[in-house]
Amino acid sequence: MAMSESQEISGSSTATVIGTSRSESDLNHFAPRRRAVNNAVDARTRVVERNNSGNGETVDARDRMESANFSRENVNENPTNSDTRFTYRPSVPAHWRIKESPLSSDNIFQQSHAGLFNLCVVVLVAVNSRLIIENLMKYGWLIRSGFWFSSRSLRDWPLFMCCLSLPIFPIAAFVVEKLLQQNQISERTLILLHILISTLAVLYPVVVILRCDSAFLSGIALMLLACIVWLKLVSYAHTNSDMRSVAKLTEKGSEGCMYNVSFRSLAYFMAAPTLCYQTSYPRTASIRKNWVVRQFIKLIIFTGLMGFIIEQYINPIVQNSQHPLKANFLYAIERILKLSVPNTYVWLCMFYSFFHLWLNILAELLRFGDREFYKDWWNAKTVEEYWRMWNMPVHKWMVRHIYLPCLRNGIPKGVAVLIAFLVSAIFHELCIAVPCHLFKLWAFFGIMFQAPLVLITSYLQNKFQSSMVGNMIFWFIFCILGQPTCVLLYYHDLMNRKGSAD
Repeated sequence: MAMSESQEISGSSTATVIGTSRSESDLNHFAPRRRAVNNAVDARTRVVERNNSGNGETVDARDRMESANFSRENVNENPTNSDTRFTYRPSVPAHWRIKESPLSSDNIFQQSHAGLFNLCVVVLVAVNSRLIIENLMKYGWLIRSGFWFSSRSLRDWPLFMCCLSLPIFPIAAFVVEKLLQQNQISERTLILLHILISTLAVLYPVVVILRCDSAFLSGIALMLLACIVWLKLVSYAHTNSDMRSVAKLTEKGSEGCMYNVSFRSLAYFMAAPTLCYQTSYPRTASIRKNWVVRQFIKLIIFTGLMGFIIEQYINPIVQNSQHPLKANFLYAIERILKLSVPNTYVWLCMFYSFFHLWLNILAELLRFGDREFYKDWWNAKTVEEYWRMWNMPVHKWMVRHIYLPCLRNGIPKGVAVLIAFLVSAIFHELCIAVPCHLFKLWAFFGIMFQAPLVLITSYLQNKFQSSMVGNMIFWFIFCILGQPTCVLLYYHDLMNRKGSAD
């Protein structure tokens, strides 16, 4: 008996069986069957793990098959007994191989976290529901009936007329391109005319906004539209110039690079959700009308949510705070931290409303096929990764019309990146400072400060070699420190300007 048990124990490669109640014949009968089961389970497990290794949801088929086979084996040996008595016998090993805990650093990204995500959603709903009730009890209902569309907004007819007249500039760009194609003007004259047209496309709305005491939302909407028109005009002129150069390198031009000025392609480009001009784009087969209606409903909901957060949370916080540069350090930090949460909510709602809902609605209506308007910027480990993934239409425009042309002309890579940030900083300042009638350059310096942050976050990422560290630094810079500080600075400077004007 002892010798048989010793042989069985030494022959087992997976676990040590202690205190078994089986007889010698039972062990002799069990050993070959267990080895056969183990071999089958090992083969089945390898297949399952190989098939599921890419999705991070590997199922431990080995344990399931072992328990099922052992249960069947023991029931067949003694059919008069119940399943429970012969399932998971003490002699059956409970530990078969090396395994990591689901939340360990080596295994955490190979597991599904759907349940934890649901928990976070439930906690966020509960916490924010309490904050909403507390805010309503403290301040009451602060949303004005004319927050989005007031009588003052309806009186902003100069801005509305300016918006309606912006298509004049793309038409002018088409006319000068057509004149060149007909050899009525020179290439040099064409370049000067394009510079004049694109410059007027931005300066004209700026003058209209500054001369009119318009509502902030009306002004920022017009400035955003003017900046989009400018970016599209630059792309139109630059792309046509390159197509002419490519056509000259061939005998009569070739398919795909033939220089052809088409008003239809320009009109589609000006309406399409892209900033990079092409003569043709990938198109979808049809328009999903029901899908468009659902997205419009979502757009209305999230736009209203932004207004609610701004009126109920952000406005009371900034109105009850001092200028961050004039207050003591601890007070400024407390105000910034208190403002960071509602500001982050507004920022995320803005991203979802514009980049996901509105651009996809526009693409669906125009059957525009390439809908990569953003990438997974929330996983960015450095500031550089964020700017490459946050706004894909602008990123593609920057790479196509600024970064790569700079490199082709011998400009160093670092200087080319700095030029791209400079262009972005100028347009951020225009979109905020002009509607506010306030030129403090806070947005300009905020964007230019991203250039050294690119180097700092890249250095930290290379030093720690941890995606979690870089990602946390990114979230802290954008959500906790940067944006709330800019909101406080612009609000108090705007209030000081209105106070001095009164």
